[in-house]
Amino acid sequence: MAGGVGSRFWPMSTQKYPKQFQDILGTGHTMIQQTYNRISKIVLPENIYVITSKEYIALTEQQLPHLDPENIVGEPMMKNTAACNMYMAKKIADKNPNANIIVLPADHLILNETVFLQKIELALNLAATKNFLITLGIKPTRPETGYGYIQFVESKNKEYFKVKTFTEKPDLEFARTFLESGDFLWNAGIFIWNVQSILSAFEEYLSEMSQHFQSCDYNTKEEEGCIDAIYPKVAKISIDNGILEKAKNVYVIPADIGWSDLGTWTSVYENAVKDAGKNASKSRHLLTYNAKGNIINLKNKNKAVIIDGLKDYIIVDTDKALLICPRANDQLIKEYVQDLKTLKKGDSFL
Repeated sequence: MAGGVGSRFWPMSTQKYPKQFQDILGTGHTMIQQTYNRISKIVLPENIYVITSKEYIALTEQQLPHLDPENIVGEPMMKNTAACNMYMAKKIADKNPNANIIVLPADHLILNETVFLQKIELALNLAATKNFLITLGIKPTRPETGYGYIQFVESKNKEYFKVKTFTEKPDLEFARTFLESGDFLWNAGIFIWNVQSILSAFEEYLSEMSQHFQSCDYNTKEEEGCIDAIYPKVAKISIDNGILEKAKNVYVIPADIGWSDLGTWTSVYENAVKDAGKNASKSRHLLTYNAKGNIINLKNKNKAVIIDGLKDYIIVDTDKALLICPRANDQLIKEYVQDLKTLKKGDSFL
């Protein structure tokens, strides 16, 4: 899945050039390239699909030149994650009605790839033999309001657990309660299921959406026109809210994979190299005075930067915009972006 805009990551992530197509941590590869390289170790290239906005098809082809352009699928508009999962399940089922599907966001950091691939193999084996909808769960380290939370039922089998509750992005008070309880995991947004299992779930929990997608002939010349016609009619809802919170056959595999969704500047700060003052910066010409715990990101690496007296701040400078705000407010960046639209020519900065 590579269709989001990443507005919490503004001003680096923009409408024209969202974060999945950027090298956020300076690894030499963009996020979508890292995701492709990671999964191609166990999945053949002809079985890898990217679903993104039509606006980003050319960018995807440019960054993944080894992927067949037929495997890059464009959505006509953003409808959250339920619609794109329904679309791809129907398209894949048309080619292989017994396929097992791995759903991967294109913009996640996974440091322990060996464990990740082991957990994916376990999930694939379960999906092939049981009617399970499987998600990977991450042990929480802080009361994060930007992630979904999974409460699981303890069992003798320690490799996977039945999901008891599925809560999408709670408020801070609930997030603290979940963290203290010890029986909640973060939802990594990485899903594994058999195509028939997920199609059955759509029929049961999002039946209207399922009916819309039934009307198309997939992998034909008529597919694009049909999708363009039905997309305005389908609900804008996440797969989490639409199915996983309701389904009774959801299972979680705890996975210590060095995961971050890199969805906020704080998550980037936590995964970045820091200097003696705990500042994270890729600037070549930086001087700090009584400045600690800041993330400093400048598009122009040849610009000199002097920071005096700031602690725990986000400083991001691009060609068109400058952001300075406390790291504690990084969840508000989405709101800043909405407010920016009210300014004259505000959209030009997005």
